[in-house]
Amino acid sequence: MTKAIAPRSRKVRVLATLGPASNTADMIAKLFEAGADAFRVNMSHGDQVSKVAVIEAIRGLEKKYGRPTTILADLQGPKLRVGKFEGGKVELKTDSVFVLDRDKTPGDATRVELPHREIFAAMESGARLLLDDGKLVLRVLEHDDNKIVTNVEVGGPLSNNKGLNVPDVVVPMAALTEKDRSDLTFAVDQGVDWIALSFVQRPDDLWEARKLIGGKAALLAKIEKPAAIERLDEIIEACDGVMVARGDLGVELPPQTVPPLQKRIVETARRQGKPVVVATQMLESMIESPSPTRAEVSDVATAIYDGADAIMLSAESAAGKWPIESVAMMNAIGEAVERDPMHGDRIHFTVIQSDATTADALSEAAKNIARTVDAAAIVCFTSSGSTARRIARERPAVPIMVLTPKVETARRSGLLWGAYAVHTKDVDSFEEMVAKAKRMVLRHHLAKAGDRVIVMAGVPFKTPGSTNVIHVVRIVGDELKGYN
Repeated sequence: MTKAIAPRSRKVRVLATLGPASNTADMIAKLFEAGADAFRVNMSHGDQVSKVAVIEAIRGLEKKYGRPTTILADLQGPKLRVGKFEGGKVELKTDSVFVLDRDKTPGDATRVELPHREIFAAMESGARLLLDDGKLVLRVLEHDDNKIVTNVEVGGPLSNNKGLNVPDVVVPMAALTEKDRSDLTFAVDQGVDWIALSFVQRPDDLWEARKLIGGKAALLAKIEKPAAIERLDEIIEACDGVMVARGDLGVELPPQTVPPLQKRIVETARRQGKPVVVATQMLESMIESPSPTRAEVSDVATAIYDGADAIMLSAESAAGKWPIESVAMMNAIGEAVERDPMHGDRIHFTVIQSDATTADALSEAAKNIARTVDAAAIVCFTSSGSTARRIARERPAVPIMVLTPKVETARRSGLLWGAYAVHTKDVDSFEEMVAKAKRMVLRHHLAKAGDRVIVMAGVPFKTPGSTNVIHVVRIVGDELKGYN
């Protein structure tokens, strides 16, 4: 039996990562009720078999709540790691010499294997190498095809297979590993809605993933490498959405540079009309505590004020002690920020220049008309979702109801600011369009008798990319008579 759930009162979306603390059907339903709009399945942990039940549980929400669900599969990417040590652990002393080489022999306090040939070829003298999430810092003294000699600038304990970051050099590695290709194929076969590609450095990194996806899912680029910042516009143009992945970005760059970069990435994505997710350590203390710090709340609020489409929970909802409370807190922060009378002004600090197309002109007009006539909602009929993205880019003050005959489009809209998607039959005439728009806003409690609603569509109907109609209607209140 379908359980009714009211539309979210906020427009920013909440993306919750699933994991050991939250991967049962019952817990996933509780996270949805607490405020999760979309779910991230992290392919870095666990095997593919375990993910099948998780994906099925997420899709089960559609029957239970009568709402499309959104699944993002996050690929691990080419994570760089050092080899193993004799005894499993060593202590690197500051100002000592430490060598990374291609010898598989277990390492010690003077050397260790680095099983990534590409790094040796791309290395430069003076470059920094960061180990264990930046806790240890090495500086390259000399290098050749078989070894990299470094000075330990910041020492400390180092154990087997710890991660390595190379912030100062573009490493010519494929964005997809063999594991990623397998996971991507699996995720697409399972019908996920978004594929997130990790450690993107350049637009070319997206091509193989795009080809393998074959149009069956949307592609999201994770911005977590300094090299990606240098070609940010091109990368965003080549994908369907982006994530500000502040974890690795904050390791490879000085932490104080991350906030302005976050704003730049959000602004660039918004200008291009691509959904943008802000992620990592948003409510980090809630992994252990039932309440966040004030600084964390302020951090989440800042992302919302910047106009991000979605805010993401990582370990807080995947492995923490308080997954439901973490989602509920994200939901509460979103609602509080969007009630702020200044919220509308702040999210429009980013000036959006509409493209010279009819659809863009109408989307901008819809936002302005909604404000002028105090409309309750904007309803758009769309097949591909492009009209919904254009309207969302304008950040209107009212909800965006996305009516689409394609369930894939409805599901992908879960990361889109302000979107409330409904999978429904297409319309054949102008009269049917108006009548259906009225019924849908009443049925889903987005408008009531006496409200005005703005309707956007393309004529001729059922023609993708033909958005050319904007119409203002008033709800009488009896439009549902005779309909179930």
